[in-house]
Amino acid sequence: MLAEQRQQEILDGLERAGSVSVAKLSEQLGVSDMTIRRDLEALSERRLLRKVHGGAIPVSKAAAEPHFVQKRRLNRPEKEAIARAALPLVGDGHTVAFSAGTTTWHVAAALLQNQKDLTFITNSTNIALTLQENGWRQIVLSGGSFRTPSDALVGPYADRTLRSLNSDVLFLGVHGVHPEAGLTTPNVAEAETDHCFVQGARKIVVVADHTKLGVIALAKIAPLSKVDVLITGEQASVEMLREIELSGVQTIVAPSQGAGQTSAG
Repeated sequence: MLAEQRQQEILDGLERAGSVSVAKLSEQLGVSDMTIRRDLEALSERRLLRKVHGGAIPVSKAAAEPHFVQKRRLNRPEKEAIARAALPLVGDGHTVAFSAGTTTWHVAAALLQNQKDLTFITNSTNIALTLQENGWRQIVLSGGSFRTPSDALVGPYADRTLRSLNSDVLFLGVHGVHPEAGLTTPNVAEAETDHCFVQGARKIVVVADHTKLGVIALAKIAPLSKVDVLITGEQASVEMLREIELSGVQTIVAPSQGAGQTSAG
């Protein structure tokens, strides 16, 4: 297969799945990892994709944030697997906080099967509605200024509310997880609101699909030293997970439906 054909296959796969990995492309296209990395480098130079550790994501993920409804469809099986892996971290009587995001929304939706006595805190109108529709009644919504495309409530009113509240476990969605840059998001106001969530949480669980690993966005939420657990998908780079674990973070790789859960760190 010619380089041009391989690179078109890579772009087609990126459009279908929302991300591609070097290992999977190497297997699918029958070439070495080095060849795939050269293809990704060539496509990156033409600004047709953005290289991340172990693969690539669309340029649009770094340049512009898609709307919540669009993002919810990206990597859906992986996000649902992450949600299933998150459920054992919720205990009876817990106050559970959710930052805005599509992966955190999947965790909230998965709680339909949970019969525990829980109280919820969130700055996401989507998550609050999903919890209410699933029969939960003890829901605290932060208030604040409504921000699209994430449909998050942010700003000084949201921050003031969240600074006055404590949670047993926080499920935090982020745009980027990086060993040195920590947790980041494209929006400065949302970063500050997420930081308030972090300050009030006893246990911080970052839920992020593999495309978020190695990514650095504009605004910093918190360093990795603040994180207790990272839950991600099976396509996550082993090398990147090792680097994250060196920061003292327990990593959980969420298996696809029917497989067994693996944990490291």
